[in-house]
Amino acid sequence: MKSNFARYIRSLRNDSGLTQTELADALGIKRSTVNNYENEVAQPSIENVLLFARYFNVTTDALLLGTVELSSETASPNKECAEHDFISGSKLRVLVSTVSPDNKDNIELVSVRARAGYTAGYKDPEFIQSLPTFQLPFLEKERKYRMFQIDGESMLPIPDRSYVIGEFVQDWHTIKDGHAYVFVTQDEGLVFKVAFNQLRKKKNFLLRSLNKDYAPFELPLAQVAEIWRFVNYTSSELPSQENGISMLLEKLEDISNKVDKFA
Repeated sequence: MKSNFARYIRSLRNDSGLTQTELADALGIKRSTVNNYENEVAQPSIENVLLFARYFNVTTDALLLGTVELSSETASPNKECAEHDFISGSKLRVLVSTVSPDNKDNIELVSVRARAGYTAGYKDPEFIQSLPTFQLPFLEKERKYRMFQIDGESMLPIPDRSYVIGEFVQDWHTIKDGHAYVFVTQDEGLVFKVAFNQLRKKKNFLLRSLNKDYAPFELPLAQVAEIWRFVNYTSSELPSQENGISMLLEKLEDISNKVDKFA
Protein backbone atom coordinates (compact mmCIF):
# COMPACT_ATOMS: atom_id res chain seq x y z
CA MET A 1 0.00 0.00 0.00
CA LYS A 2 1.27 3.43 -0.88
CA SER A 3 2.14 5.83 1.89
CA ASN A 4 -0.06 8.83 2.59
CA PHE A 5 2.61 11.14 1.13
CA ALA A 6 2.83 9.21 -2.15
CA ARG A 7 -0.93 9.08 -2.51
CA TYR A 8 -1.60 12.70 -1.70
CA ILE A 9 1.09 14.35 -3.78
CA ARG A 10 -0.07 12.33 -6.78
CA SER A 11 -3.68 13.37 -6.14
CA LEU A 12 -2.80 17.02 -5.55
CA ARG A 13 -0.70 17.07 -8.70
CA ASN A 14 -3.48 15.51 -10.79
CA ASP A 15 -6.14 17.80 -9.31
CA SER A 16 -3.97 20.78 -10.20
CA GLY A 17 -3.58 19.57 -13.79
CA LEU A 18 0.19 19.28 -13.55
CA THR A 19 2.53 16.74 -15.10
CA GLN A 20 5.40 15.39 -13.05
CA THR A 21 7.77 17.52 -15.11
CA GLU A 22 5.74 20.70 -14.52
CA LEU A 23 5.57 20.06 -10.78
CA ALA A 24 9.28 19.26 -10.60
CA ASP A 25 10.15 22.48 -12.47
CA ALA A 26 7.94 24.52 -10.14
CA LEU A 27 9.64 23.01 -7.07
CA GLY A 28 13.16 23.17 -8.49
CA ILE A 29 13.73 19.41 -8.23
CA LYS A 30 14.13 16.59 -10.78
CA ARG A 31 11.14 14.91 -12.45
CA SER A 32 12.58 11.55 -11.43
CA THR A 33 12.41 12.69 -7.79
CA VAL A 34 8.67 13.37 -8.07
CA ASN A 35 8.17 10.02 -9.82
CA ASN A 36 10.15 8.17 -7.14
CA TYR A 37 8.09 9.78 -4.37
CA GLU A 38 4.78 8.94 -6.03
CA ASN A 39 5.82 5.33 -6.55
CA GLU A 40 7.51 4.96 -3.14
CA VAL A 41 10.88 4.26 -4.67
CA ALA A 42 12.32 6.96 -2.41
CA GLN A 43 11.26 8.77 0.75
CA PRO A 44 11.28 12.59 0.82
CA SER A 45 13.60 14.63 2.97
CA ILE A 46 12.09 17.07 5.46
CA GLU A 47 13.12 19.92 3.16
CA ASN A 48 11.25 18.43 0.22
CA VAL A 49 8.14 17.70 2.30
CA LEU A 50 8.15 21.42 3.10
CA LEU A 51 8.48 22.25 -0.61
CA PHE A 52 5.36 20.22 -1.47
CA ALA A 53 3.42 21.58 1.50
CA ARG A 54 4.19 25.20 0.62
CA TYR A 55 3.38 24.72 -3.03
CA PHE A 56 0.00 23.09 -2.41
CA ASN A 57 -0.77 25.26 0.64
CA VAL A 58 -1.24 22.35 3.03
CA THR A 59 0.47 21.45 6.29
CA THR A 60 3.21 18.86 6.47
CA ASP A 61 1.05 16.85 8.87
CA ALA A 62 -1.71 16.82 6.26
CA LEU A 63 0.66 15.35 3.68
CA LEU A 64 2.22 12.78 5.97
CA LEU A 65 -0.80 11.77 8.04
CA GLY A 66 -3.40 11.80 5.30
CA THR A 67 -5.68 14.69 6.26
CA VAL A 68 -5.56 16.51 2.91
CA GLU A 69 -8.96 17.29 1.42
CA LEU A 70 -8.83 15.98 -2.15
CA SER A 71 -11.39 17.59 -4.39
CA SER A 72 -10.93 18.15 -8.10
CA GLU A 73 -13.76 20.70 -7.99
CA THR A 74 -11.93 23.04 -5.65
CA ALA A 75 -8.25 22.22 -6.17
CA SER A 76 -7.55 24.56 -9.07
CA PRO A 77 -9.12 27.78 -7.70
CA ASN A 78 -7.79 27.09 -4.21
CA LYS A 79 -4.31 26.55 -5.61
CA GLU A 80 -4.43 29.86 -7.46
CA CYS A 81 -5.53 31.72 -4.34
CA ALA A 82 -2.99 29.87 -2.20
CA GLU A 83 -0.17 30.76 -4.58
CA HIS A 84 -1.15 34.44 -4.48
CA ASP A 85 -1.29 34.36 -0.66
CA PHE A 86 2.12 32.67 -0.53
CA ILE A 87 3.79 35.21 -2.83
CA SER A 88 2.13 38.24 -1.25
CA GLY A 89 2.79 36.94 2.27
CA SER A 90 -0.75 37.79 3.37
CA LYS A 91 -1.04 34.53 5.32
CA LEU A 92 2.22 32.62 5.18
CA ARG A 93 5.12 35.07 5.45
CA VAL A 94 6.35 34.80 9.05
CA LEU A 95 9.47 36.59 10.25
CA VAL A 96 11.28 35.70 13.47
CA SER A 97 12.88 38.82 14.92
CA THR A 98 14.44 40.22 18.10
CA VAL A 99 14.05 43.50 19.95
CA SER A 100 16.34 45.58 22.13
CA PRO A 101 15.72 46.19 25.85
CA ASP A 102 13.97 49.45 24.93
CA ASN A 103 11.64 47.54 22.58
CA LYS A 104 13.24 48.56 19.28
CA ASP A 105 13.76 46.15 16.39
CA ASN A 106 17.30 44.82 16.28
CA ILE A 107 19.37 44.35 13.17
CA GLU A 108 20.59 40.76 13.40
CA LEU A 109 23.96 39.92 11.84
CA VAL A 110 24.32 36.75 9.78
CA SER A 111 28.05 36.20 9.28
CA VAL A 112 29.59 33.79 6.77
CA ARG A 113 29.96 31.26 9.59
CA ALA A 114 26.26 31.52 10.46
CA ARG A 115 24.96 31.32 6.89
CA ALA A 116 24.44 27.55 6.78
CA GLY A 117 22.69 27.65 10.13
CA TYR A 118 20.50 30.54 9.01
CA THR A 119 19.18 28.61 6.00
CA ALA A 120 17.88 25.94 8.35
CA GLY A 121 17.11 28.14 11.35
CA TYR A 122 15.59 31.34 9.94
CA LYS A 123 12.25 30.36 11.54
CA ASP A 124 13.80 29.21 14.83
CA PRO A 125 13.51 31.87 17.58
CA GLU A 126 16.41 30.35 19.54
CA PHE A 127 18.73 30.50 16.52
CA ILE A 128 17.76 34.08 15.65
CA GLN A 129 18.27 35.12 19.28
CA SER A 130 21.80 33.67 19.14
CA LEU A 131 22.86 36.08 16.37
CA PRO A 132 24.75 39.29 17.16
CA THR A 133 22.53 42.38 17.08
CA PHE A 134 22.97 46.13 16.76
CA GLN A 135 21.10 49.34 15.90
CA LEU A 136 21.59 51.91 13.13
CA PRO A 137 19.91 55.29 13.70
CA PHE A 138 19.71 56.28 10.01
CA LEU A 139 17.39 53.41 9.00
CA GLU A 140 13.61 53.78 9.04
CA LYS A 141 12.18 52.59 12.35
CA GLU A 142 8.99 51.03 10.95
CA ARG A 143 10.86 48.63 8.66
CA LYS A 144 12.73 45.42 9.44
CA TYR A 145 16.41 45.07 8.54
CA ARG A 146 19.00 42.31 8.72
CA MET A 147 22.70 42.25 7.84
CA PHE A 148 24.27 39.44 5.81
CA GLN A 149 27.96 38.86 5.16
CA ILE A 150 28.56 37.87 1.54
CA ASP A 151 31.44 35.89 0.07
CA GLY A 152 32.88 35.57 -3.41
CA GLU A 153 33.38 38.05 -6.24
CA SER A 154 30.13 37.66 -8.17
CA MET A 155 28.86 41.06 -7.00
CA LEU A 156 31.98 43.17 -7.55
CA PRO A 157 32.48 46.11 -7.06
CA ILE A 158 30.91 45.06 -3.74
CA PRO A 159 33.94 43.25 -2.28
CA ASP A 160 34.16 39.73 -0.91
CA ARG A 161 33.26 39.52 2.81
CA SER A 162 31.27 42.75 2.72
CA TYR A 163 28.28 43.18 5.02
CA VAL A 164 25.03 43.83 3.17
CA ILE A 165 22.03 45.40 4.91
CA GLY A 166 18.68 44.15 3.64
CA GLU A 167 15.10 45.26 4.23
CA PHE A 168 12.59 42.44 4.70
CA VAL A 169 10.26 42.00 1.71
CA GLN A 170 6.79 40.83 2.70
CA ASP A 171 5.14 40.89 -0.71
CA TRP A 172 7.26 39.23 -3.41
CA HIS A 173 5.12 40.80 -6.14
CA THR A 174 6.97 44.04 -5.30
CA ILE A 175 10.38 42.69 -6.36
CA LYS A 176 11.65 45.24 -8.92
CA ASP A 177 13.64 44.35 -12.02
CA GLY A 178 17.26 45.43 -11.85
CA HIS A 179 17.36 45.85 -8.06
CA ALA A 180 19.60 43.82 -5.75
CA TYR A 181 18.22 41.42 -3.13
CA VAL A 182 19.38 38.75 -0.70
CA PHE A 183 17.48 35.51 -1.30
CA VAL A 184 17.32 32.86 1.41
CA THR A 185 16.90 29.60 -0.50
CA GLN A 186 16.38 25.93 0.26
CA ASP A 187 19.29 24.54 -1.80
CA GLU A 188 21.64 27.46 -2.54
CA GLY A 189 21.66 29.04 0.93
CA LEU A 190 22.03 32.83 0.90
CA VAL A 191 22.19 34.34 -2.58
CA PHE A 192 22.92 38.03 -3.18
CA LYS A 193 22.01 39.00 -6.76
CA VAL A 194 20.29 41.49 -9.02
CA ALA A 195 16.75 40.17 -9.56
CA PHE A 196 14.23 40.14 -12.39
CA ASN A 197 10.69 39.26 -11.38
CA GLN A 198 9.30 36.41 -13.51
CA LEU A 199 6.63 35.23 -11.08
CA ARG A 200 3.67 35.83 -13.37
CA LYS A 201 5.07 34.06 -16.42
CA LYS A 202 7.52 31.47 -15.11
CA LYS A 203 7.00 31.29 -11.33
CA ASN A 204 10.65 32.14 -10.75
CA PHE A 205 13.22 34.91 -10.44
CA LEU A 206 16.00 35.53 -12.93
CA LEU A 207 19.15 36.34 -10.94
CA ARG A 208 22.18 38.15 -12.32
CA SER A 209 25.58 39.04 -10.90
CA LEU A 210 27.21 42.45 -11.19
CA ASN A 211 30.37 40.62 -12.24
CA LYS A 212 29.80 39.64 -15.88
CA ASP A 213 32.03 36.58 -15.47
CA TYR A 214 29.13 34.88 -13.67
CA ALA A 215 26.22 33.55 -15.71
CA PRO A 216 22.61 34.41 -14.80
CA PHE A 217 20.30 31.68 -13.57
CA GLU A 218 16.64 31.17 -12.68
CA LEU A 219 15.55 30.54 -9.10
CA PRO A 220 12.20 28.67 -8.76
CA LEU A 221 9.61 30.22 -6.47
CA ALA A 222 9.36 27.02 -4.41
CA GLN A 223 13.05 27.32 -3.46
CA VAL A 224 12.68 30.77 -1.87
CA ALA A 225 12.25 31.14 1.88
CA GLU A 226 12.94 34.86 2.47
CA ILE A 227 13.83 37.93 0.40
CA TRP A 228 15.65 41.05 1.65
CA ARG A 229 15.98 44.20 -0.45
CA PHE A 230 19.50 45.62 -0.70
CA VAL A 231 19.77 48.90 1.23
CA ASN A 232 23.44 49.46 1.93
CA TYR A 233 26.72 47.70 2.52
CA THR A 234 29.89 48.15 4.51
CA SER A 235 33.37 46.77 3.90
CA SER A 236 36.84 47.07 5.38
CA GLU A 237 38.29 47.01 1.87
CA LEU A 238 39.09 50.36 0.29
CA PRO A 239 37.46 50.93 -3.12
CA SER A 240 39.83 50.73 -6.07
CA GLN A 241 38.68 54.14 -7.25
CA GLU A 242 36.90 57.13 -5.77
CA ASN A 243 33.69 56.55 -7.69
CA GLY A 244 33.16 53.01 -6.41
CA ILE A 245 29.56 53.71 -5.44
CA SER A 246 28.90 55.42 -8.76
CA MET A 247 30.30 52.40 -10.58
CA LEU A 248 28.02 50.13 -8.54
CA LEU A 249 24.96 52.20 -9.43
CA GLU A 250 25.98 52.24 -13.08
CA LYS A 251 26.28 48.45 -13.10
CA LEU A 252 22.85 48.06 -11.52
CA GLU A 253 21.34 50.40 -14.10
CA ASP A 254 23.13 48.62 -16.93
CA ILE A 255 21.81 45.24 -15.86
CA SER A 256 18.27 46.56 -15.43
CA ASN A 257 18.32 47.74 -19.06
CA LYS A 258 19.37 44.35 -20.43
CA VAL A 259 16.36 42.11 -20.54
CA ASP A 260 17.51 39.38 -22.91
CA LYS A 261 16.29 35.89 -23.67
CA PHE A 262 16.53 34.88 -20.01
CA ALA A 263 14.00 37.52 -18.91
